[in-house]
Amino acid sequence: MIGTRKKIKNDTPIIGPYNVNSEGSSDMYYKGANMLHTIRQLVNDDEKWRSILRGLNQAFYHQTVTTAQIENYMSNQSGLDLSKVFDQYLRSTTIPVLEYKIAGKKLNYRYTDVVDGFNMPLKASVGKKELSLTPTENWTSQNITGDLSSFKVLRDYYVHVRKL
Repeated sequence: MIGTRKKIKNDTPIIGPYNVNSEGSSDMYYKGANMLHTIRQLVNDDEKWRSILRGLNQAFYHQTVTTAQIENYMSNQSGLDLSKVFDQYLRSTTIPVLEYKIAGKKLNYRYTDVVDGFNMPLKASVGKKELSLTPTENWTSQNITGDLSSFKVLRDYYVHVRKL
């Protein structure tokens, strides 16, 4: 998945305006796949993830469905409110940016270039220690032990990371 990101143009939203003869963006394939891979990280249970994907086929077999039906199904089955994730990746051309800065033993971080209310959690690491972050548009601070110069966000999340 990660290798396909260079093919994403982010020129127009994946979902174009409804009731207009417009297809939206060709990014539906690569960006859509990266969005799904990101959601897979949020679900954090491959067995559950497979059951969601297989369940889509069973629940909507031979039907014409709306985007809202798919989004609601995935949110309900995962037990997560994925509405802002779908808004960010399907209805916006911007990719979330996790900005961070280090001050002593404090990691300060926030999201920029996101839709209002976007607060997708991320997994990161400092050395071999895994961190769970829940950034918002506001700065958040977290005391961290270890060498903060080794801070990394897992690449499985489709976000840009910017050190300030």
